[in-house]
Amino acid sequence: MPIAEDLARIALQERELQFSSFNELTAWSLGSRLRDLALSRDLTLVIDIRRFGQPLFYSALPRTIPEGADWVRRKANVVQRFHRSSYAVGLDHKNRGTSLHERQGLSLTEFATHGGGFPIRISGSGVIGSVTTSGLTERADHEIVVEALCAELGRDYSSLCLPSES
Repeated sequence: MPIAEDLARIALQERELQFSSFNELTAWSLGSRLRDLALSRDLTLVIDIRRFGQPLFYSALPRTIPEGADWVRRKANVVQRFHRSSYAVGLDHKNRGTSLHERQGLSLTEFATHGGGFPIRISGSGVIGSVTTSGLTERADHEIVVEALCAELGRDYSSLCLPSES
């Protein structure tokens, strides 16, 4: 799948998957939905939901590794910095033949442009946090977040998901 097509679809996801409001109960509902999805598929996943500066939900499922917590932190830092999904930022850099460190001088110990971090956006207000997963391939990490957001927001996942890789 060409990177430009994925970037266009991710931009659509980011525009369409917005909340009218978001609080601790919303975070718990979304996080529980993600956890249930992962458990039903026997996935090894770390889940982190935060308003910037405030953790709201965290779960490490069976077989995860301690480094998973650091991966979600670094991906969430990308979302906080760029207000875009970590996968989109990574694909954009790949498309340009550069890296986050080369382009912005950001430390790879603090930022990870791998799939799984997605902005929590409030309609009319902007990005206030992130939902992040780690443990799968970066595309699968991104997509399970999108699937859970679609379910939480009552949106049709099949119209927003990334195309299958060929």
